Amino acid sequence: MKKEVIAVCPICGDDLMITKLHCHHCGVEISGDFALPKINKLSKEQLTFVLMFLKNQGNIKAVEKEMNISYPTVKKILNEVLSALGFAVNDDTDISEQRQDILDRLAQGEIGFEEANNLLKSLK
Repeated sequence: MKKEVIAVCPICGDDLMITKLHCHHCGVEISGDFALPKINKLSKEQLTFVLMFLKNQGNIKAVEKEMNISYPTVKKILNEVLSALGFAVNDDTDISEQRQDILDRLAQGEIGFEEANNLLKSLK
């Protein structure tokens, strides 16, 4: 069974570097300091979310349904992933999108008035 690469030192928490690469086919070995891709810094849960997000082609409603979580939760996880990858996250525009999504879901009958009201109150 192949082992997965870890990106963070379990002792001090600093970034780990790959120092040796080996080809099992021809036996060549390359030594040096090789940084891991940013995506390796994601937790298993975050990586699972990214794969589901990609599988659903970025459709947040589809991710909501598949993961059985709310729109605000999907956006929260997405923002955490973006932040972990080093991207700036703008939460201000997110609130208006969340508000509109809640109202759309209410209008389509996906949620009731009380749930919509509670979701709207839970926004910043």
